[in-house]
Amino acid sequence: MKKISYVIPCYRSENTLKNVVDEINKTMLTVTDKYIYEIVLVNDCSPDNTYKVIEELAAMQTNVLGINLAKNFGQHAAIMAGIHYITGDILVCLDDDGQTPANEVFKLIDKLEKGEDVVYARYRQKKHSLFRNFGSAVNEKMLQIMLGKPKELYVSSYFAARRFVVDEMLRYDKSYPYLMGLVLRSTRRIVNVDVNHRDREVGESGYTFGKLLALWMNGFTAFSVTPLRLSTYAGTIFAFLGFAYGIYTIIKHFISGKAPIGYASMMSAFMFIGGMILIMLGLVGEYIGRMYIGMNNAPQYVIRDMTGENK
Repeated sequence: MKKISYVIPCYRSENTLKNVVDEINKTMLTVTDKYIYEIVLVNDCSPDNTYKVIEELAAMQTNVLGINLAKNFGQHAAIMAGIHYITGDILVCLDDDGQTPANEVFKLIDKLEKGEDVVYARYRQKKHSLFRNFGSAVNEKMLQIMLGKPKELYVSSYFAARRFVVDEMLRYDKSYPYLMGLVLRSTRRIVNVDVNHRDREVGESGYTFGKLLALWMNGFTAFSVTPLRLSTYAGTIFAFLGFAYGIYTIIKHFISGKAPIGYASMMSAFMFIGGMILIMLGLVGEYIGRMYIGMNNAPQYVIRDMTGENK
C-alpha cells in the first residue's frame, strides 16, 4: 500500500486550513484500500493564529505533523522544511487557502501511476487577482528563459512528485531553494493535468510585490548563469555600438569638418550605459552575495517547534 505525503505551507490561513485538511480526509476515505497518507503543515511564521489551528489539527489526527518556523522564510523554504519530514512514496503540495482543490488530487496521482515523474495542476480559469496573475505570467516566462522550462508546461503551487524526485530535492541544502529549478534538474518527465481553481473564501494572497520580486530574483540566480551571459552579450553589443559611433564621428569630421556634438545626447548615452553597467555589476554582486551566504551555511529554514505524534 502506497503512502501519500501532503505538504502545505501555511501563512495567514487560520480561517481556511481546517477546511483544506477536512477535504483531504474526505478524499482519502474513498481510497483506503490503495493508499495511506500523512499531512505536514508548515507555519511560515504567520502573524495570526495559524499555528494554534495546526496544533489543534495535530491533536485530533495522529497523521498530522505541524512545523512552526522561527521566522518567515518564504513558501519554497517552508515546503522544503516539510519535505524533510515526510515518509511517503508520493509528495503532494497544495495551498492553504482552499483555492487548490484537494478533492481532485487523484487527477495528479493517476498520471504518476501511469509513469510520469512530476505532475503540475493547470487551472482552466484562475481566480487569482490581476496582480497575482501578472506575477505568475512573469514567473512562467522567466522559467522558460532562465531554466529551460518547456513552453507548454504550466507551473503551479499544486503538484505531485515521485519519491526519487523528492530525494533529489533533499540533496539541495543551500539557502534560497527554488522548487522548479530542483524539479527540472531531476527529471524532464513533467506533465500537466487540468483542475478547477476556486475563488478565495477569505483573506488575500500573501504574495506582496516585494515577495514576488524576491521570488523572481531567486529564480534568476539560483539555478542558472543565463543572467551573467545576457550581461556579457549586452556589454559586447554596447561596446560595438560605441566603437561604431566613434568611427562615424571620425569619418564625419574628415568629410564635412564637423563632428556631431550635443551635451544632452552625450549625457543620455552616459546615463544609459552607466545604468547598464550598474545592473550588470548588481547581477554579479547577487551571485557573489549568494555564494558568500552559502559559505556561511545560512539555513534554508529554522524550526522553532513541532507538534504531532510523528515529530
